[in-house]
Amino acid sequence: MGRLSSARIPLLVYPTAVLVMLVLAFGLASRSFLDVDNLSHVVAQALVVGTLALGQLLVVRAGGIDLANAAVAVFATLLVANLALTGTPAVLALVIGVLAAAGIGAVTGGLVAGLRLPPFLVTFALLVIVTAVSRSYARGRTFAVTDDVLGFLGTTKYLFGRIELTYGMGALLVLALAVWFVLARTRWRSVPGLYVAAGVVYGIAAWQALGRVPIAGPDALPLGNLDSITAVALGGISLFGGRGSVAGTLVGALVVAVLRTGLGQAGVDTLYQDVTVAVLLLAAVAVNRFGQWRHR
Repeated sequence: MGRLSSARIPLLVYPTAVLVMLVLAFGLASRSFLDVDNLSHVVAQALVVGTLALGQLLVVRAGGIDLANAAVAVFATLLVANLALTGTPAVLALVIGVLAAAGIGAVTGGLVAGLRLPPFLVTFALLVIVTAVSRSYARGRTFAVTDDVLGFLGTTKYLFGRIELTYGMGALLVLALAVWFVLARTRWRSVPGLYVAAGVVYGIAAWQALGRVPIAGPDALPLGNLDSITAVALGGISLFGGRGSVAGTLVGALVVAVLRTGLGQAGVDTLYQDVTVAVLLLAAVAVNRFGQWRHR
């Protein structure tokens, strides 16, 4: 890919520096945080957020935003799990779930590009609609995931007997390469197309989630949109459109996972974890805007 220019280095350096500082801080606070088992757990925690963030990156690079991404993934988990429980072959259920997520992306892209509606308002409305549809579809139930195909991405292997690896980690890397290719090496960049592609990614995030926690429920990923947007912002992209780093976004997802895991192990209430992530998002956006202002 050639040498990195000085203008692009911060896209990866800044989130990496934040990641290292957080790991060291939590490691000093608790020695068990730096255990291989715990660090493997942190990486596993970052998978769903990282996948959602890659979809978010697609639309943010085009000057959009998707507040409904986690809600779409949750709906896909419910749809896939229920179809599988009622006799639909697991592979077909997964395909239907991904297509449903892509369909919502097509609706989003059509409203944003076709009617020129603000992405924030469109995706906020769809967040409410999709959440309501998910709750109505579930009717207060959760769906157990018992099929090996649906839980495949959560299958664990061990490297050197201790380092936990999953097929989901490999899937995330493949997906990251695909997103990088779409953004860097292809010319089709239509807004509807990017929202559809993002929908496909959210469908894969649903598969990641089913492998991570084998129960589909309407209350999953309550702030997945916040975490994914924070990961993208930490990756160095302007939330107002422009260049962005796939690698930086993945590092940003790790930052969010480290922060939530470290605070959780320290006994910090989930409410204050959410506040901390929100503050981190504001800080990332502020740093990004300051950097843009300096280079004008």
